[in-house]
Formats: sequence, C-alpha cells, structure tokens
Amino acid sequence: MKQLKRFDKRTFEALLENAAKSERRRANLNVHDSYEDVVQRLFIAMMPDSYVRPHRHCQMHKWEFFMVLEGELDLIFFDDKGTVSERLTLSSNGDCSGVEIPPNVWHATVCHAPVVFMEVKQGPYEVTDDKGFAAWAPTEGSNDVSTFLASLKTATVGQNMAVDVMDSV
Repeated sequence: MKQLKRFDKRTFEALLENAAKSERRRANLNVHDSYEDVVQRLFIAMMPDSYVRPHRHCQMHKWEFFMVLEGELDLIFFDDKGTVSERLTLSSNGDCSGVEIPPNVWHATVCHAPVVFMEVKQGPYEVTDDKGFAAWAPTEGSNDVSTFLASLKTATVGQNMAVDVMDSV
C-alpha cells in the first residue's frame, strides 16, 4: 500500500523559504509521481518579484486549475494582442479561491505578497510544448522584466500590455 502524502503548514513554510532563495523567486512541490501521470498536481510558492510570462496552453485538452491556499494572487487574462480581458483575484480568505482555465487562454499570475497555491493540470507534462509564450511580453531574465512586471501588477481591463520586446539579457 502506498504511503499517505500529507501537506501541512510546515510543508508550505518550507516551500516559501525555497521560493525566497530561488533565482526565479518561486518553488514547486510536485505531488504527482511522474511527468507521465495523466493528472499533474503541484503546490507552488511565489514571491512578489517572480515573473510568470504571459502564456497559454495550446493543446485543446490542457486545462489548468488554480486554488490559493495561503495569501492572494491575481490572474490576468489577455486577448491575442495583449489587451487585458479580465483580472481575477484568488484569495485563501476571499470570495474566490480557485479557478479552472480552459485551454488556449492567455494568462499570467502576479502577487503582491508571498503566496502558496495548488495547480492541477492535464498530463503528461511535456516541457517542449507545455506553454506557448506571448511574443508581446518579455522573456524571463530579460532587462525589460521588472518594468513589465510592475505594469502587470496594476494592469486594468482594456489596457494593452504588449511591448516591443528587445529580449536583452
């Protein structure tokens, strides 16, 4: 018989510590046993200065589910040209704590304080085609990221976020 997997406050505290030490300013703890599993389940801790480049999951069966467990994050949704179509706050103590995103929807996450959330998505995980990144947003590590991230944090519905991407690192 398999062992129970337990996830408690200490688990999330350690995950937040790992995120704080990480160059990407986020850390994950996979619950699934393999990238081949048909359902991928993971906890993610994210710091406010972590950049998640706007992306979408292009495969028509690749939905994505988020549930905030500690703290709060904003999911920002875009149209194909980078205009904000919706902004949704997920909070462990708020009106909405979870959402399922259908395939092929542009989105990004931002937070203003450390957050822990769970992500569930259709597997298997294939690193080469898991995400399609927005050409109108800077690549992770480029010099434009801090300015773009700051603008994402205050972006409003109807605002176009597309930038001329120089991708200078």
